[in-house]
Amino acid sequence: MFNVVRNVLCGVLLGAGVLGATGSAFAQDDAGPLAGLAKPQSGRSMRASSTFRAGKDGKYDPNADPTGDLDEHSNRDNFRVLPGKTHTLMNVKGPGVITHIWLTFLGPEPQDWAKEGSANHQEMLLRIYWDDNPKPAIEAPIGDFFASCFGKRSEVISLPVILDDGDAYNCFWRMPFRKSARVEIVNQSTKNINLLYYNIDWIKKDSLPKDTPYFYAQYRQEYPVQHGKDYVLLDTKGKGHYVGTVLAVRTRSPMWFGEGDEKIYIDGEENPSIWGTGTEDYFLAAWGLKKNMTPYFGTPYFDQWGIVGGHTAAFRWHVNDPLVFNTGIKVTFEHFGWMSPDENPKHLTNSWNEREDDFSSVAFWYQTGTPTFTARAPSAKERTLPSLERITVAGPKVLDKKYHGEGNAVSQQLEIYDTPQLLYMPSKAEGAWLEFPFEVAKKEPLRLLINATKATDFGKYQAYLNGIKIGGVIDLYDSEISNEEEHLLDFWPEPGKYTLRLECVGKNPASQGFYAGIESVQLRERRPRVVQFGFDKDKDWKTNPVVYR
Repeated sequence: MFNVVRNVLCGVLLGAGVLGATGSAFAQDDAGPLAGLAKPQSGRSMRASSTFRAGKDGKYDPNADPTGDLDEHSNRDNFRVLPGKTHTLMNVKGPGVITHIWLTFLGPEPQDWAKEGSANHQEMLLRIYWDDNPKPAIEAPIGDFFASCFGKRSEVISLPVILDDGDAYNCFWRMPFRKSARVEIVNQSTKNINLLYYNIDWIKKDSLPKDTPYFYAQYRQEYPVQHGKDYVLLDTKGKGHYVGTVLAVRTRSPMWFGEGDEKIYIDGEENPSIWGTGTEDYFLAAWGLKKNMTPYFGTPYFDQWGIVGGHTAAFRWHVNDPLVFNTGIKVTFEHFGWMSPDENPKHLTNSWNEREDDFSSVAFWYQTGTPTFTARAPSAKERTLPSLERITVAGPKVLDKKYHGEGNAVSQQLEIYDTPQLLYMPSKAEGAWLEFPFEVAKKEPLRLLINATKATDFGKYQAYLNGIKIGGVIDLYDSEISNEEEHLLDFWPEPGKYTLRLECVGKNPASQGFYAGIESVQLRERRPRVVQFGFDKDKDWKTNPVVYR
């Protein structure tokens, strides 16, 4: 599917590159998207980049010419940005139009060039200022601005935004300015931004049409969304057009979160005249969301359906269907969806419940005048999703032989995890088992799960808690190395000691072995209303073990 989209975009993106060159953000041509390339273009192409410029002392000098000799230092085209520091990528005088931004940097994982790892892209704040305005017109984490959320690098293939392989950050939004443009990245991490490379292409103009709007993008979040209030992506007064949405959701309840509608208020109306039919419908999908990409919409990140703690990130570009407003616009989402009976006040399972999930977003729009939207991006620490884990037993803590049966157990580090995992290597199913002890201090509603690896030589395992069989058989086979949480039980455990035991019961016919890889066993918190309603508080989980899906 990706190859098809890439081929389509080769033609579409070239056409998009000339849109707005004459001041119209939505100019089209009956002859097709490439026809504009055969027309005269005004202005002069320019570039701001990280290319190395050597001063008289051999050190970087932003005012020197690019270095192009045979010495290796000529290839030092990158920067290191220390924690708390701001790096200016571009600072130019206008009028002009930014046509393309490309940048890359090391990922967060430890590697030869960064033994302790690097900042992740959620910790890097992109700020762009027009015409020396002290308030940034664009303010969003690098990842979220490029539709790659949760601090995880995801490939994004679309018309205005492309993340090739998740690490080459490209955007083709047209960004006009009259007096000046300043592009900055603020490192809000405790680690360096390492090997930061960038090119920013722009066209210097003699002038811009009087009615040319400016480009804006703003991040905001609610962890969790506010009860009784729709989630607001944007609320601004002025004249313009809304052109895009990035929405990231971390679920705090079981089941499907996305029944809520988009509700868009145009020009100060009390009731929204644009009212959708469901979250996935707004993102131009149907019957839920799944990982996919198209030129105008997609879901770059979707880990698991219907779990507590699932992650979904989706984008929707209004390139062909901008939302036009004359005096103002307010863009909101309901946060309604399916709910397990222990979170429903009537102890029912139905599709229309106000959920309390964690939302974050970036709104993209063009506007003349000064936006009245007051939201500002919180710090990187505040942007990090709070942990849901009450108890975590790291896999490598049970390497001792008393915690496993036949076969060796070792600790290993995989790229899919931030911490080491347990790799258990039995040669057969008989006598193969793992045990994870933990202790509960307080009676409260929890969800028991394992964060497991799947691979070509992994087996099938059955879970038992204090000798009670819970859940079905867990098949750990996959044709490639992957990660999946296996959710086993929703219960109110009494204080005391517990042991989760995983017994090997065979293997998938396609599997080459009986191994198991466990990153951790977790007891995850449930929403406060589960305590408030208390439907399952006195139920004996041992007689009827349940996991709500």
